[in-house]
Amino acid sequence: MYEVSTTIRALVMLSDILPTGFECGVLNGQVKPGDTVAIVGAGPIGMAALLTARFYTPAEIIMIDTDQNRLGVAKTFGATQIINSENENVIERMNALTDNKGVDVAIEAVGVAATFELCQAIIGAGGHIANVGVHCKSVSLHLETLWSKNITITTRLVDTVTTPMLFKTVRSGKLQPQKLITHRFRLDQIIEAYNTFRSCGN
Repeated sequence: MYEVSTTIRALVMLSDILPTGFECGVLNGQVKPGDTVAIVGAGPIGMAALLTARFYTPAEIIMIDTDQNRLGVAKTFGATQIINSENENVIERMNALTDNKGVDVAIEAVGVAATFELCQAIIGAGGHIANVGVHCKSVSLHLETLWSKNITITTRLVDTVTTPMLFKTVRSGKLQPQKLITHRFRLDQIIEAYNTFRSCGN
């Protein structure tokens, strides 16, 4: 049984982050046993998708980001491969990892054109692109390469329908979302908290 303080910290993640990664990423992406899953963006939502994708025992979970520290954390959370897109050619690495077939599921967890383009470039035939990131600008849809691949592209706002199940999983100790928490602040430290968040990236 968790201590009360630990339980509260874990349950805070159920207010938005965990169900968003799970519902909009993992469920919309229809992750299945044996799948190769790429998560583009190792922020809180990407990490939540990583934690909950493991429910379905995919063969590979590949985390892609530009922040090496976040990638290191993703590795401890169960990512089987990590790719720093600043230091590596992601498409070449992905082709090597998938025998040029592409991934079964690509979860876009950033919300910028470059990451959505990357998901289109790495998705395999019959695959699912689950867009979770909030896009404030238009993105290109590359039908010239996707039209023959039978690709599904999904979007969704979280409705927290999975919260009761996630709550039970947290209570059982099989899911530990408190690991997503890196800093703690009092309410009178809110400016410091925002500055820390800004310095850590989005």
